Amino acid sequence: MIYGGVGQQSQANAMMHGVDVLVATPGRLLDLVGQRLVDIRSVEFFVLDEADRMLDMGFIHDMRKIVAMLPTERQTLFFSATLPAEVRQLANSMLRDPLEVKTTPQATPAETVSQSVYFVPKGEKRAMLVKILREQREGRVIVFTRTKHGADKLHRDLDKAGIPAAAIHGNKSQNQRERALAAFKSPRPPVLIATDIAARGIDVDHVSHVVNFELPHEPETYVHRIGRTGRAGQTGEAVSFCDHEERPRLKAIEKLLRRTIPHSGTLPDMPEAEVESQPRQERGRSRRGGRTGGGRPARGRTRSDRPREERQPQAAAPQPQGAAPTATLVRKIVRKHRRAL
Repeated sequence: MIYGGVGQQSQANAMMHGVDVLVATPGRLLDLVGQRLVDIRSVEFFVLDEADRMLDMGFIHDMRKIVAMLPTERQTLFFSATLPAEVRQLANSMLRDPLEVKTTPQATPAETVSQSVYFVPKGEKRAMLVKILREQREGRVIVFTRTKHGADKLHRDLDKAGIPAAAIHGNKSQNQRERALAAFKSPRPPVLIATDIAARGIDVDHVSHVVNFELPHEPETYVHRIGRTGRAGQTGEAVSFCDHEERPRLKAIEKLLRRTIPHSGTLPDMPEAEVESQPRQERGRSRRGGRTGGGRPARGRTRSDRPREERQPQAAAPQPQGAAPTATLVRKIVRKHRRAL
């Protein structure tokens, strides 16, 4: 096994007498080949795992160098859950008359994974995540963020909330990544916060939940993320948070999946545009309980804009005996919902 982030001497020593199978990352492999510590000119089988990521612009130059060193007569095998059109073109340039094998329909997540989406304003996502994690009693949880900075910040926030977690991303050293994975596999299941590249290939038992704290830019990445749970016949849940700016990404994911991800609800202060797909009877009231005209913003001055004398409580209109005023019921529902969150 050859990979960067650690000393190379032990890896070079292991190669001295030759091996039957070499598992390597591109950068360290090129380093050792350049030092003439590894010779790949007699390779018979060239296997590329996570081919879509290995052939994107981040690795394509290294992969071309490695392929150029391999013998012409060989068998090449690419493995990937998804293969976008532009990556497929790169793959075809390295293959000769390839046979394509599909074990599942394209971009179809495992049937054992239950999916749902919450419409949550960006500023409320952390509170929503803490609520879900505190309710999660069993199994491990992987939380995905789009950026390394976002992963570190979320790690600090969960630590302040008293929730054990570990973070893994591209800026972490190899030793830090190994410690984070070791903590994630510990008897007390914590939370692993990960970026997309760092989480590729993670195969840990009993991952019960995947939380998309932020939706990915590429819809294919969503398939990879939720594939961390529901593995080997087990069941799992994939929960996604979606704010106003992420709606186009959600639609792109649903288009790729050819299905609508069930909506689990929205927070009280979510903009009306965010709940356009909810039943009309669920969105007929604004955050303060007033009519919005079936989804249109309420007109006129807000409560804070009116003179003080106009803010005095009005006498309640007569109600049928035994029926509570509608406004009172709405306020109770809103208060209950807020306490739950």
